[in-house]
Amino acid sequence: MNHLTARQLSELRALLNQQHDDIQHRLQNNGHYGLQDSMRDSTGDLTEIDNHPGDAATELYHRSMDISLLERDEHGLDNIDAALNAITEGTYGLCLTCGEPIPFERLAAIPSTRYCKEHNPRQSSPFTRPAEEEFLSPPFGRTSLDERDTQNGFDGEDAWQIVESWGNSDSPAMAEGNNIDSYNDMEIEADETEGFVEPWENFVATDISGNHVTVVRGTSYQHYLDSEEGSYLLDPHHKEDKS
Repeated sequence: MNHLTARQLSELRALLNQQHDDIQHRLQNNGHYGLQDSMRDSTGDLTEIDNHPGDAATELYHRSMDISLLERDEHGLDNIDAALNAITEGTYGLCLTCGEPIPFERLAAIPSTRYCKEHNPRQSSPFTRPAEEEFLSPPFGRTSLDERDTQNGFDGEDAWQIVESWGNSDSPAMAEGNNIDSYNDMEIEADETEGFVEPWENFVATDISGNHVTVVRGTSYQHYLDSEEGSYLLDPHHKEDKS
């Protein structure tokens, strides 16, 4: 029939039947995870209609968890029944995708599997986020222009950076980056250049009359001083700022 011996098929059939009985016994003993009773009965309330969702948050969480556990067991029963039918039909142990034999070691570990390791349909975590969140991908959704080579204007990310500069509920301890000890370094792209293109670029500025020439220094200059490569004492503008 296939690469499995009669003894191996008998062992796998016994495993499948045992798993099937275990799941059925568990569902019968726990009342299908308590879902046979209404939520009103499980909480002892006369009605759930007048309750704010926050008042029953814990019960709702456990209810949704019970539903997930029940769906998992029901899915497991379906897979076990499909595997038992495949043994009867003589197709058990062959991958449904490529048709190649599934190693006995894999079948012994997961008797209900119908796929080889390479073609297992769940190779990655499922994306089960709400459909509305499609507008948030990429970050900032339709308002993000960073991915467009022809755009360099004000977009949704810039709007958030302005709002975020006034603070949020996060702290440096919750930041995604490493070695962040200042709230000012927590903003998205906190080290982004402003007023110039390249990080080493500075530019000369004057007042409206063309006098009082000053050099507007970029972030690289500030990093240069902060790393103690330069001296603040030699920076006249720094002296003016401190006086």
